[in-house]
Amino acid sequence: MKKLFFTFLSLILLVSCTSQKNSEEFINTTSGRYLFNANEVLEIYFEDAIMHAKWRGTDAELLKVNDSSFYMKELNEKMLFVSQPKMHIELDPKTEHKGTLYHFKKLNAEEKTAGEYFKAKEYNKALLAFKAIQTNDSTNYLIRERSLNSWGYRFVREKNYDAALEIFKINSELYPNSSNVFNSLGEAYFLKKDTANAIISFKKSLAVNPENRNSEQFLKKLTK
Repeated sequence: MKKLFFTFLSLILLVSCTSQKNSEEFINTTSGRYLFNANEVLEIYFEDAIMHAKWRGTDAELLKVNDSSFYMKELNEKMLFVSQPKMHIELDPKTEHKGTLYHFKKLNAEEKTAGEYFKAKEYNKALLAFKAIQTNDSTNYLIRERSLNSWGYRFVREKNYDAALEIFKINSELYPNSSNVFNSLGEAYFLKKDTANAIISFKKSLAVNPENRNSEQFLKKLTK
């Protein structure tokens, strides 16, 4: 606790000696959206040349420590803006990080997260983004089969069958050897009254697992 107090006190002393205004060049270079994690963005912008950040519903003014370092109270982190090799944010190392180095890359103007692509109904781009997450971090909760299936059934409960179908399609691309995924896809097609594709999906489900009773029952109902 003492260490945290003295660290914060040191930051306040540094901040008090530093102009909170930023240069036009720095503003132009650093303004934008940074990938905070696989599907979450931190947005940097400026008001009256003072840095602000939008993150998880908060709109925070950052304390300038020096020309490239800023303290964000909401994160309790000092963020370093690094321009090479490409503009990104690094968190200043500290004990709580346990040796992990955190880097947040700056997104291009048109670049979105997987979730943002999906929300915008850019489903092909969403699929590519989910595949990129799977390639980079196969254990990420965002691309877990169960997580995506739960997301799909949430759409089903909301009677948003179009969105449910699309998320189940993405899940089947990520997990082509899952009987459960194709069963869910078949159900979405069934709800959309697309019998032909429902039958194809249930058959794929049974090809992976012949004992999938739900797929078997649906198939009997649709082919009798």
